Amino acid sequence: MPVSNAAYHHPTPLNTRFEPVSLPAMLERSVRANPDAPFLHFLGRTYSYQEIFAQAQAFALGLTEMGIAKGDRVGLFLPNVPIYAAAYYGAMMAGAVVVNFSPLYSVEELSWQVGDSGTRVLVTLDVPELYKTAKKVLDGTALETLVVGSLSAMLPWYKGLALKLLKRSQIADVAYGPKVRRWTDMTPNGPPPPVEVTAQDLALLQYTGGTTGRPKGAMLGHDQLSVNAQQVAAINPFGNARDEVFMGALPFFHVFANTALLNHACVTGASIAMVPRFETKQVLQTIQKYRCTGFPGVPTMFQAMLDHPDLAKTDLSSLKICISGGAPMPGPVHVRFEEATGVRLVEGYGLTESAGVVSANPYDGTRKRGTIGQLVPGTEVILLDKEHPENLAPEGEPGELAVHGPQVMRGYWNRPETDAETFVERDGKRYLRTGDVARIDEDGFLEIVDRIKDMIAVGGFKVFPSVVEDVILEHPAVKEALVIGVPEEYRGEVPRAYVTLNEGVAATGEELAGWLNAKIGKHERVDQVVVRESLPKTIIGKLDRKTLRAEVL
Repeated sequence: MPVSNAAYHHPTPLNTRFEPVSLPAMLERSVRANPDAPFLHFLGRTYSYQEIFAQAQAFALGLTEMGIAKGDRVGLFLPNVPIYAAAYYGAMMAGAVVVNFSPLYSVEELSWQVGDSGTRVLVTLDVPELYKTAKKVLDGTALETLVVGSLSAMLPWYKGLALKLLKRSQIADVAYGPKVRRWTDMTPNGPPPPVEVTAQDLALLQYTGGTTGRPKGAMLGHDQLSVNAQQVAAINPFGNARDEVFMGALPFFHVFANTALLNHACVTGASIAMVPRFETKQVLQTIQKYRCTGFPGVPTMFQAMLDHPDLAKTDLSSLKICISGGAPMPGPVHVRFEEATGVRLVEGYGLTESAGVVSANPYDGTRKRGTIGQLVPGTEVILLDKEHPENLAPEGEPGELAVHGPQVMRGYWNRPETDAETFVERDGKRYLRTGDVARIDEDGFLEIVDRIKDMIAVGGFKVFPSVVEDVILEHPAVKEALVIGVPEEYRGEVPRAYVTLNEGVAATGEELAGWLNAKIGKHERVDQVVVRESLPKTIIGKLDRKTLRAEVL
């Protein structure tokens, strides 16, 4: 649906086109513009753009000297620490393809993805849990080299000394040798390697879990990543982007943070106040200390802030905007957060396969609660028929969202057979099928109705779990909710709700089921509401329907 200029509320026109560049070139531009500007704030220590750039160049040289060639894969098995940025851009300077791995992976998960990607070098940290897992993978796979960074060396000197003296058990006993190298040994002095890296080269393998089977590696080029960073920067209406300080609580290994934090800051010259992992008290202290202006997060982060007793006494006046992505934002949480903080919270949307970001509600002016906003500039979408995706959805009806834009991935690593089901051709353009069912209103605001694979078939009717979840979340006792389909002999499937409760509130499953079923359609009614202490969450903190379904069924 075409959107008029009057209805488009982002500050940059929808039809804007951006220049694809390599990520090392993007970083170098910011270094040349302002080398001493702060890039990363980490637990009391600040790293300038020049400092990270120099470390990246040295790491690139170290990789080249050990035989890493253009196109080889270098893995990052790291939390949010400064060497993540140096290793990320440095590997790309050497022409390598970065592979992101979650620090929460088991040995089996990491081993499989290292093998599938063909990762030759893995960068990790001298934290016992990380090192032990990485060392087992080194010993049990074709991985050639483990590079281990020192956490204490990245801290202010007094914190690093305290870690070494008082918390020695939190430092791994690393068996250094030919196959296990120190980070400092991988950053020799010398000129950067003469490797030509272009915008058309492959930059990143980002693994994404499907509803079934093994994760697949989305192939993202320098062009997709650099353009998506520019698209995100283009929707910021708040003056000089170099003055922005982003709250870096999202994990860098996730595509949302890679684009909305790391590459976004890099392309504009902004800074990131980062924490190793999300811990509510530390996040609140970091926002106040560094006067953070923007906070991209997931709904559970904003819920955790609401639940923390320090929220009311934390100075959040520097925050201009909070952006929620990764999962639907519950309406009550949205309202309560804005009332409690006075900070505007907007919802956005993206996928691993789209380099991170497809749409967002405007940061200023018109926004619509319950929607994922308007497309970022340079992006197009169509709605496909849910049953017959080779056709468009009927006019005015929800359909499967399909995305065309410069940020859309090339395909899945070593999975050419998936292209036919992943992409659809329309009018000479290649659209990515998202699997999400959406509506588009007259102003171009998108609303996600549900995921196609999550729909519940109840006696021939299709039930959207999110519709039922939205209703039960209106109950004052309910904090979180997930609805899944469970087998039933007569109707095939029936919805069942799983909830957690707000602190200090009591309600039984029977009470909640009666309240809920009185407010929804007959075919949407749940067979029961199960009250739980917790619901499963993914590595970035969003509610995990897939894991719940596996537990229950």
